[in-house]
Amino acid sequence: MSLSATEEKLSMPDDISARQAHAEDGGRRLGFALTLPAQLLVLFIAVFPLLMQLYISLTDWSPLDGVGWWQAYELWNGFANYTDLAVDTRFWGAIGRTALVMVICVPMEFFLGLGLAILFMDNFAGKRVFYSIMLVPMMVVPAVAGYMFFMLFQSGGPVNDIISTMIGQPFALAWLSSPGTALIAVMIADIWQWTPLMFLILLAGLVGVPEDQMRAATLLGASWWQRFRTIALPKMKTIMIIALSIRIIENFKIFDTLYIMTGGGPGVATETISVYIYKVTQQDLIWGYVAAIALVILIVLSVLVSIAIGRMNAAKEG
Repeated sequence: MSLSATEEKLSMPDDISARQAHAEDGGRRLGFALTLPAQLLVLFIAVFPLLMQLYISLTDWSPLDGVGWWQAYELWNGFANYTDLAVDTRFWGAIGRTALVMVICVPMEFFLGLGLAILFMDNFAGKRVFYSIMLVPMMVVPAVAGYMFFMLFQSGGPVNDIISTMIGQPFALAWLSSPGTALIAVMIADIWQWTPLMFLILLAGLVGVPEDQMRAATLLGASWWQRFRTIALPKMKTIMIIALSIRIIENFKIFDTLYIMTGGGPGVATETISVYIYKVTQQDLIWGYVAAIALVILIVLSVLVSIAIGRMNAAKEG
């Protein structure tokens, strides 16, 4: 065989690799061209409202001004809405009540959901029936749940009747009319409705724990708590972070149930940030100020999500 023929054969794999690379590059370009319209549409849907919100937040524009939002520059005020926001005591009060609901409800939902998930890991009579019943509150429309608890916490409602029976004397507390108890009633409703979501997510995490590791630990004499703490919990870190993140963000947006039950009252006793934004938008019609509030809330929630993702990645690496 001649030297040139040998060199030609040796160069053939390089030619094949080059053709494959060229074909893959062409496939990527074709894929990008085919998905470009959808990408541009998604980008427009996500970016345009955000830019419009930022633009409106720098003005005093309101629909009562008689000009379109695209002419809001005529009412330009710079960062006045943000400086007003910093000293708005009603806004900070709404933030504080939202944080209070979040700090109480989310841990309660988490631990109740975790306890129920552990309970449902064992087999018992009627497990499927109880499982279906457990998920019912989560399926109820929040506005309907709000009306249910509005009726339950009336002065002559079932809650007071049950307490009267337990203490052996008449009990007629106006739960939703008292600033000290209205928020408690709202939190009870939130815990009732969203504990099943925690239960469902955490149960999925427990089911994913390797059974062979749990059985091996049992054979080595580990107690239930030791197995749960050393095997189950580390495996569930990511699931727990996801569950807590979802409920923290959703609890921050609590509106339907609360508004049906109390409307943010009495006074502003149950006025969370979502209710406050709704009132300023629909009643006061100060849309420039509302845009500034919403943008600040978006930034706060984005930071929370970033922290959660960072913790989740750390949990995976650990």
